[in-house]
Amino acid sequence: MTIDSRQIAAGMLDGVPFARTLGFEFVEIAPDGAEGVRATVRLPDSPAAHNHVGGPHAGALFTLGETASGAVVLAAFGGLLDRAVPLTVAADIRYRKLALGAVRATARLGRPVPEVISEFDGGTRPEFPVLVEIGTEDGELTAEMTVLWTLRRQ
Repeated sequence: MTIDSRQIAAGMLDGVPFARTLGFEFVEIAPDGAEGVRATVRLPDSPAAHNHVGGPHAGALFTLGETASGAVVLAAFGGLLDRAVPLTVAADIRYRKLALGAVRATARLGRPVPEVISEFDGGTRPEFPVLVEIGTEDGELTAEMTVLWTLRRQ
């Protein structure tokens, strides 16, 4: 699988203005094992994104995780965009610990790419999870998220 991480990052920032507003930085978008994809997106520390206790607002963390999951989806299924629209079906987040400073979200596809494409090509509307870990720059886990995606036919 070939991934043009610069093109995906630029497309995300162009197509999702809120990610640009929050100042997200795309750290990595790359293959993850034989049939997967991973993406890491960074939220710099900014007082404008803080909550009442000085860490990143829960909404900013949610958006960070959802954005990282979207980068995974674009990297994995970008070749289908002429006939499929990726959509979020559901999302679940668990905040584990207060994050302070800059944070990173690392997302990984929860099903093999070929399996999802096979379902789509077979006429079904596949659903697939993207698993996200959110944490501090030194690697401390502060939140976990699962975003359920689908590919809708155009």
